[in-house]
Amino acid sequence: MAKFIIEGGYKLSGRIKVAGNKNAALPIIAATVLTDETCCLYNVPEIKDVHIMLHILKDLGKQIEREGPNSYIVSGTVNKTRLNMELAGKLRASILFLSGLLARFGEAEFPPPGGCVIGRRNLDGHFTVVENFGGEIEIKDDRFRAVSPKPRPASIFLLEASVTATENALLLAAAADGETVIENAASEPHIADLIDVLEKMGAQIEGRGSNFLRIKGQRSLHGFTHSVAADHIEAGTFAIAAACTSSDLEITGVNRDHLRVIVHYLKQMNVDVSYTDNTTLRVRPAQLSARQKKIQTGLWPGFPTDLMSPMIVLATQARGMVLFQDWMYESRMFFVDKLIVMGAEIIQCDPHRVVVSGPARLRSQKLSSPDIRAGIALVIAALAAQGQSIIEHAELIDRGYEDIVQRFGAIGANISRNN
Repeated sequence: MAKFIIEGGYKLSGRIKVAGNKNAALPIIAATVLTDETCCLYNVPEIKDVHIMLHILKDLGKQIEREGPNSYIVSGTVNKTRLNMELAGKLRASILFLSGLLARFGEAEFPPPGGCVIGRRNLDGHFTVVENFGGEIEIKDDRFRAVSPKPRPASIFLLEASVTATENALLLAAAADGETVIENAASEPHIADLIDVLEKMGAQIEGRGSNFLRIKGQRSLHGFTHSVAADHIEAGTFAIAAACTSSDLEITGVNRDHLRVIVHYLKQMNVDVSYTDNTTLRVRPAQLSARQKKIQTGLWPGFPTDLMSPMIVLATQARGMVLFQDWMYESRMFFVDKLIVMGAEIIQCDPHRVVVSGPARLRSQKLSSPDIRAGIALVIAALAAQGQSIIEHAELIDRGYEDIVQRFGAIGANISRNN
């Protein structure tokens, strides 16, 4: 069990570069199954989830060459259709291999995917997608098997605008001859990044950034070269860390278009945030106060659920009271008991809502990270607290954030790691 040791009370300063978007990198890695041609991936975040995804791909028969930091070359041919049960069980995004295997080989066998325990996230949406393309799902003991001799174009209405279900539908549609329509599609920035890749591979796609997608696919898809888009969640996380520690910090390599809603909500907490250019966000010290009395997650372009946990920490340092609601996941809020132990004034209303009153003087504590986003939120709380905090299960944070010790240490944080 790895742990972070953090001495709080230090100011952050200088510049920190945002890594590639984890939630874009994972479906793009899955897309390489759709072709035997070489695929060159750049700006890939060096995080645990990406490494597991690449290991699954290698186990399927692909050749993976690490060209350098954040750069991978994928080549060769898939030679089996059954996912490694142990690897796939560690990562929810392993479900994204379903579509590529089904499109290329007519079948796929996989276990229930793993990931963070933040609520019930069933596979119904994915199974509906498969069935719309003419496939069938069989349940076999502890795993599933999907069969489809030749995926046909489909007209799909997703009952829920699920990101991963939309991605699986896009991957299948790109490899199906003819025109597919997806209604109520997710429209997050990482969906747009996957669309970029599929267009490079030969698909024609209309509706980027909207909930209505029209895809003209083809059976033979090409290799591609692509640089993964910047992670807007990480940019928001760094901005919150700077605001909570009253720091002056520049966050570089951002995509301004992806940060509109995040910057809006930061300003509602009176964070002094502005752009010095189109790819650099600057946060300066400010007296935080809660102008927005309710923050609720929403489908894009609403407030992202992955930033809810850090935002709750921000509210502990702001004057006023804020109601937070995440209707997507019933376990997202359960980490707040750890903030309460640190001295935060928080009322847990129900599994989906908490009320935060601030500002609070946070105290150092020994804590355990329950999932990726709550884990990084606890890191931010420890940076803002006085004294030495220990965050156990740091390996969960590694799943979503690249080399936090080195990167935070370079901007002034007193943070170390003990494995």
